[in-house]
Amino acid sequence: MKPAFDVAQVINDHWNTIGTSSQFNTWQLRTLNAIRRCRTAALGGHIDVCTNCNHIRISYNSCRNRHCPKCQQIQRERWIHARLDELLPVPYFHVVFTLPEPFNKLCLYKPTLIYNLLFKIAWSVIQSFGQDPKHLGADTGMICILHTWGQNLSLHPHLHCIVPGGGITKAGYWKVARNKGKYLFPTTSLSTVFRARMVAALRASDLVLDKPFYNSLFKTDWVVHANNVFAKPEHVIEYLGRYTHKIAISNHRILNINNNTVTFSYKDYRDCAKKKIMTLADDEFIRRFALHILPKGFMRIRHYGILSSTRKQKDLPIIYQQLTHKPFVKQEKKDWKQICAQHLNYNPDCCPVCKKETMMTLMVFDQRGPPDKTVILELMKSKTNIAAALK
Repeated sequence: MKPAFDVAQVINDHWNTIGTSSQFNTWQLRTLNAIRRCRTAALGGHIDVCTNCNHIRISYNSCRNRHCPKCQQIQRERWIHARLDELLPVPYFHVVFTLPEPFNKLCLYKPTLIYNLLFKIAWSVIQSFGQDPKHLGADTGMICILHTWGQNLSLHPHLHCIVPGGGITKAGYWKVARNKGKYLFPTTSLSTVFRARMVAALRASDLVLDKPFYNSLFKTDWVVHANNVFAKPEHVIEYLGRYTHKIAISNHRILNINNNTVTFSYKDYRDCAKKKIMTLADDEFIRRFALHILPKGFMRIRHYGILSSTRKQKDLPIIYQQLTHKPFVKQEKKDWKQICAQHLNYNPDCCPVCKKETMMTLMVFDQRGPPDKTVILELMKSKTNIAAALK
């Protein structure tokens, strides 16, 4: 069901103020502008007609921005389908690396540096524990996704990672993690090593930070969670799919837009994940939303080790055959129409009136908008004649 309110509405209501504000950089402004124009005549679109009942449907183009609440469904399903080729019949763990609150100012000042360090150090920790004979003694892998927000839109940088419960030995064989794959690595040790390496990386960077700042990092708890294994390997991708193309806030969480305020729901994880309601002034809502617009070209989904692009093509089919004694079969690619029909409960070719797969594109239009109704009717006649001739 279409949400009653959306982020684009808030941005549109205050676009004149946003465009002249000094608190947003040019990339943030471009992103906000794309979101507010998404699926409107400003981006152009196309006109479809049903050749059976003459129903006309006008569709506007999406902005395809990764921060847009309206543009993530197809991309998410396409990503999930592509990952099915990387699944092994082994246990998987959900590991979360979280940066403590003192890092927030650094993330605002140098986001690319800090987020790249977070990826680098998180993988170095998992890789080291995997290669250590005390814990596993094999090369493992990791898929990780950066999230920068908390439920209330505050800055809360953390990585969601999926790690297989095992790895490839030097001899080329799969080695299962401890307790038959039910236990990955000790989280207390992961947290300690994560903190030490992250602080060391900061000291080695170009950032000039004072001693009190470094002292505060050792007074703060660093959190690494390693959740229990998934019931089935197929659940891994479905679960991870919730995080890959997630944005700071979905339109469905917005409850009301009124009197220059935005009211939305959120879960308070400090209070047993209770569902609560928060109301923010429009400008504060937009400011918080813009905090989570990543730098241009920044990769927020990364693959490491045996799941990296350089190794998965070679190693995963071999390991799959070792574990299942069956040849590895690659999944067929799906186009966007197949994804819509099979996973999103929407068939673009199906007429919403007569329910037959007889929708045909009449024309494509630009930002000037759809043509006059008389032009559409003339096009319908010509297209219908062509369709009849083809039959």
